[in-house]
Amino acid sequence: MGRVRTPMPGQIDYFTAWAVTHGGYDPATGGALVRGWLTVTYLLARPLAAARTPPAAVTAAATAVTALALPAVAASGRWPLLAALVVAVSGLLDNLDGAVAILRARVSATGFVLDSVADRVADMLYLVALWLLGAPGWLAVAAGTAMGLLEYTRARAGNAGFGEIGVVTVGERPTRVIITAMGLLAAGVLPSLRGPAAVAAAAATLAVAVIGLGQLTAVLRRVLRGR
Repeated sequence: MGRVRTPMPGQIDYFTAWAVTHGGYDPATGGALVRGWLTVTYLLARPLAAARTPPAAVTAAATAVTALALPAVAASGRWPLLAALVVAVSGLLDNLDGAVAILRARVSATGFVLDSVADRVADMLYLVALWLLGAPGWLAVAAGTAMGLLEYTRARAGNAGFGEIGVVTVGERPTRVIITAMGLLAAGVLPSLRGPAAVAAAAATLAVAVIGLGQLTAVLRRVLRGR
């Protein structure tokens, strides 16, 4: 007898499973932006899950694609346009691995850790791309430090009983991916403004990370007080 395959979860079931892995944040009743993004992710992940693609393979592909942005940024002329596309694709792939894991019932602690490490590597590569584009090294380091503090604070709060998402700040990773992609896009469209575009993107990344850290800290102080 052939193996009986478990039916692919529907979108509502996917939202429910996603909420379980993200601190109970329900996208069905949450913001329209989050719900819309997860709907797109679900639709794109379905064929990958149907093809029995390992979630770890999607994670590895996302990191590899991100690295491809660096040689494009290092080139002159309009090559940063390609880098902008690469960053956008890598950001999408970063969401697909978790979706594939849910649809295939392959969610695991190992996958969670691997995805988190891959995210941090991608964050670093984005900043290296902005540095190659012309952002000062100190600004890239400052932005990286702020991002690291934001992600570390959220992770430690999760260990203390705070939901993984808890509060959606302005400094979340999708925002940072968009900022990087927009900076690269501007540099590709107007090569003469390559340096200013890099500075603006790095500064914006630093700003949203700092503001996001402030938002998260304020909520944590209120929620975790007395625990």
